[in-house]
Amino acid sequence: MNQLDQLKAYTTVVADTGNFHQMAQYAPRDATTNPSLILKAVQQPEYAPLLKDTVAAHRDQPLDVIVDQVLVRFGLEILKVVPGRVSTEVDARLSFDRAATVARARRLIALYEAAGIPRERVLIKIAATWEGIQAARELEAEGTHCNLTLLFSFAQAVACGDAGVQLISPFVGRIYDWAKKQAGAAWDEAAQSGANDPGVRSVARIFNHYKKHGIATEVMGASFRNIGQITALAGCDLLTISPDLLAQLQAAEAPLTPALDAAAARDLDLPAVHHDEASFRYALNEDAMATEKLAEGIRLFAADSAKLDTLILGA
Repeated sequence: MNQLDQLKAYTTVVADTGNFHQMAQYAPRDATTNPSLILKAVQQPEYAPLLKDTVAAHRDQPLDVIVDQVLVRFGLEILKVVPGRVSTEVDARLSFDRAATVARARRLIALYEAAGIPRERVLIKIAATWEGIQAARELEAEGTHCNLTLLFSFAQAVACGDAGVQLISPFVGRIYDWAKKQAGAAWDEAAQSGANDPGVRSVARIFNHYKKHGIATEVMGASFRNIGQITALAGCDLLTISPDLLAQLQAAEAPLTPALDAAAARDLDLPAVHHDEASFRYALNEDAMATEKLAEGIRLFAADSAKLDTLILGA
């Protein structure tokens, strides 16, 4: 079997793309989107009619409503391809507004349900700020499941577990990028690969903590730079992978064995950890990488959301 098929024996494979025409060949169970991926997709000729038709049908509505209609339209098309769930993201510009995040999530779910999609097939993506995590706590209590994204630190993962979040997306590649940049000329790629990759180590720590303490939140590694990072996390609950890397896994035939093991994690000597708001903020502040990458990620997603607004206004 190729490595993609081998990986599927241990881990749920998720497609990380807004390009629903492309994903069927990899047979993922779920799919994730974000503002950057949707922006990239709507600028491709084959998706121009989808954007134009959706905007035309809702032109009399406020811009933020039209944006949500476009996001849900992509989600509906994706759900025709994948048998599982799609993740649709709340506007990153609301990352520090709990009430507005909850309201936007409720609207997205209402749009999916109006189209005949049960909320069980949708994950609402929210940035893992303190406000975002508390919004997710409220939404989960209502039966709306959430995917907490832009997650770079153990503190964020702990708070998401405490909040009963359905799923988290710890970012591997962006942690790797930060560590490599910090090291500069001293970076040793061979020594920092596989299980020693800083992004891989972060996800493994979170996975082991959750499994040790019976935390039901699903761990979905995200933001990969190479297939070595992916294979080093075989056994993780889920991994969301770009089409380019899915193609590389499909073309590779080296044997693949699980690197993470929930049963083994339960035997580890790991202390329980919990955070209130003050300890969360302090722990995040102490983690320079997570503080920088969370802020940067929100800025980048917000910028792409603004570009999407401009495209919709011009459609």
